[in-house]
Amino acid sequence: MLSEKRRDNRNRILREGEYQRSDGRYRFRYLDEDGKEKNVYSWRLDKKYMSMVVLHWEKYLEHIIEKYNKIYRIQMSKVTLHVCRHTFCSNMAKSGMNPKTLQYIMGHADISVTLNIYTHVNFDDAKDELQRVVNS
Repeated sequence: MLSEKRRDNRNRILREGEYQRSDGRYRFRYLDEDGKEKNVYSWRLDKKYMSMVVLHWEKYLEHIIEKYNKIYRIQMSKVTLHVCRHTFCSNMAKSGMNPKTLQYIMGHADISVTLNIYTHVNFDDAKDELQRVVNS
């Protein structure tokens, strides 16, 4: 007996490992290098009605940087979504966002990951913070 193909709410046939949740998000199951099952979630579909997962966004960002570097003399270095994630976290921490709120937004179970790995400060940041405390 042939089984009917699984479809999403737009009647698109779902690929192997792809599922659509009741909230409309797509979920992809895959095995990491250690053989552990992992999930990736996505809301968006690209022009070919494929879910926009991290690899799609990485390729899109790479294409934008290539176009920029063809036009401008000062070249832009490679930027990944992970670099953008670190930058976002650092900028939010520097702006004074509550660390527990930032932890929640970043999706970290442990605050030490947010503060020790994703938040980057330098000498100028420390100097500015000390100046702010002295002036208040």
